Amino acid sequence: MLDEEDCVEDFCARVRDVLGDLTWELIVVDDGSSDGTAEALHAVAAGDERVRVIELSRRFGHQAAITAGLDHARGDVVVTVDGDLQDPPEVIPRLLERWAEGADVVYAVRAQRRGETRFKLASARAFYRVFAAVTEVELPENSGDFRLMDRRALDALLAMRERSRFLRGMTVWVGFTQTTVTYERDERRAGETKFTLRRMLRFSADAISSMIW
Repeated sequence: MLDEEDCVEDFCARVRDVLGDLTWELIVVDDGSSDGTAEALHAVAAGDERVRVIELSRRFGHQAAITAGLDHARGDVVVTVDGDLQDPPEVIPRLLERWAEGADVVYAVRAQRRGETRFKLASARAFYRVFAAVTEVELPENSGDFRLMDRRALDALLAMRERSRFLRGMTVWVGFTQTTVTYERDERRAGETKFTLRRMLRFSADAISSMIW
C-alpha cells in the first residue's frame, strides 16, 4: 500500500471474509506512505494477529514492496494483490481452486478494466505488444501482479535477486505449471493512482530491458 489509508479497513475485512476458516496470514507492506496508512494498518493488526505490517523506511517502489512482502511470507501458497481494491480479494478462492488442481502459478487476467481511461487501456495494449515482440517471455496479456504462487515457484523467484525487478516476467520465466483465471477489475474505491505517465514509462522501460538477454 502507498497512501491508501481509506482502503485499509475495507481491504483487510474483505480478505478476512474471503479466507474464512483457512489458515492464513495477511502481510501488508507500507511503501513509505505519507498519510495515515501505517497507523490504520497497525490498528487492524492489533486486533488480528494474522495481520502483519511491514513498514519500509521510504518509498522503494511497487516491485520492491511486493518483494519485501514475499520475503516474509511463510505460507505453502502465496497470493499477491494490490491494496487499492481494484483487484477484488473475492477472486482469491478461484486462484486457490486452480492451485488445488495442480497449478504452481495462477495469474488473474483482467477481462474488463472498469474506470480506466482510453489512454491507459491503449498504452497497456502497446506495452504487451512491444514486450512480446522484443522478449522471449510469454507474458499473459492483461495480467498484473495479482497472482498465486506455490511455495516451490515462490522460492525459485526469490532466488533471483536482480535489482531491476519485473515480477510478472520473472514469474513466467521460472517455469513450473502455470495457468490463468479471468476476472473483472473494479474501479478504484478511494485515493488516486500512483502511476503517473512518467512512472508508467519508466516501469515499462525497466520491465522490457530486464527481460532481454
